[in-house]
Amino acid sequence: MIPVGARNAAKTVKPGASQQVAEYLRRNILGGKWLAGEKVPSENALTRELGVSRVSVRLAIQQFITLGVLESVKGKGTFLRIGNLDVLSGGGNGIGEEECRDVAKVLQFRSLLEPEACFLAARRDDAGLAERLGRQLHLQVSSIGDTEKFVSHDILFHLAISEGCGNPLIHAALRDVFRQTRLDHQRINAIFGYKDGVYYHTLILKAFENRDPRLARKLMAEHLEQALARLVTGE
Repeated sequence: MIPVGARNAAKTVKPGASQQVAEYLRRNILGGKWLAGEKVPSENALTRELGVSRVSVRLAIQQFITLGVLESVKGKGTFLRIGNLDVLSGGGNGIGEEECRDVAKVLQFRSLLEPEACFLAARRDDAGLAERLGRQLHLQVSSIGDTEKFVSHDILFHLAISEGCGNPLIHAALRDVFRQTRLDHQRINAIFGYKDGVYYHTLILKAFENRDPRLARKLMAEHLEQALARLVTGE
C-alpha cells in the first residue's frame, strides 16, 4: 500500500516539469543555439514557451548554474558560461568530496542523469533488473526504522538502474556520488523519513514490470524533484 503522506507530498511538484526544462536547455546548448557569454531566455519566457511553472524553470536553471554551465547576473539575466556539457556525463577529473558536500547540488546533479538512465534501463526490457529492483524495495521496506540499512538499499535500488541503463559513464558518475554522500543521505532520511522513497520506488518498479520506459523516466524525475523541493522548503 502506498503511504498517504507520500502520495500527498508528490503533488507538490508537477511530475517531470523541471526535467522537461533541463532537457530543453541541454538540447539547445549542445545544438549551438546559444554561445558562451550569450544570454539565455528569461524564466518568464521559458515558462510561456514550455508551458510549465516558473518554479520548475527556476529549479532546472539552478541545476545548470550549480554545475557551472550557466551563470546568473543580478539585474541582467542568465548567461551561458560553457557550451561543453561533459560535466553531465562524468567527464573531466571526476567528482570530489568538496563538490558532494552540498546535498542540494547532489540532488540537482542526479536529476540531470537518473531520469534518462531510468528510461534507458526500462527500455532494455531486462527481466532480471526488475527482479533486482523488487528485491531492493522489499529490503528497504523491511529496514524501515534502521536508517543505515534503509539508505543502503535505497542507494542499491538507484545503482541497479544506472548499471542497467547500459551507459558506464552514467553508472560510474552516480556510483561516485553515492559513495561520497552516504552519510548525507542518511541525514536526509532522518529528517524526512521513509515514505517518499518507498512510494516512488514502488511506482518505478511497476513501470519496469509494465515495460513502460517513459513512465519510469517521468517517475524518477518527479522522485528527485520532490526530494529537492522538500530539501529547499524544509517541508
